[in-house]
Amino acid sequence: MTGVQTFALPICYSFCTLLPVHHNTPKMSDNMIDETVAEVEQEDPQVEDEDAEPEDLLAALQQVLKRARFHKGLARGLHETVKVLDKKIAHLCVLAEDCDEAAYTALIEALCDEHQIHLIKVPEKKKLGEWVGLAKFDNNSNIKKVIGASCVAITEYGEKSKALDMILAHFA
Repeated sequence: MTGVQTFALPICYSFCTLLPVHHNTPKMSDNMIDETVAEVEQEDPQVEDEDAEPEDLLAALQQVLKRARFHKGLARGLHETVKVLDKKIAHLCVLAEDCDEAAYTALIEALCDEHQIHLIKVPEKKKLGEWVGLAKFDNNSNIKKVIGASCVAITEYGEKSKALDMILAHFA
């Protein structure tokens, strides 16, 4: 090499040495902490109560399906639903009234009747599909497309709620 030398200098600056350290920072007293907590509690917006009493059976069913989906306790579609109904592990079955196939409806009703599993009918399969998470959303969280679900079975309810109590009372 002709007179040009390169040096690799390690660059390791510590941010601690560059920032000023204040040892005289005031400590928060218990009164200041209580005031801060009180301010935060006052600023919280009114959160809608998830466990509020549903207005009708379909609203209660919607809440129960949402909780069951969260706890991975749903079987969606004919194949999954028939499997859990046949194994007798389903607690509740939901069937859409606007199902096109009469044999489909007859099979689900017969399995529920044979294994003494409660059956609820809802008017629209698109609405049922939306309730069980078969909807596609755009960037603004608006529903773009809903895939219909003619049949859903609940294998695990999740936590207890007023909506679940309302549905169980409906069958009692």
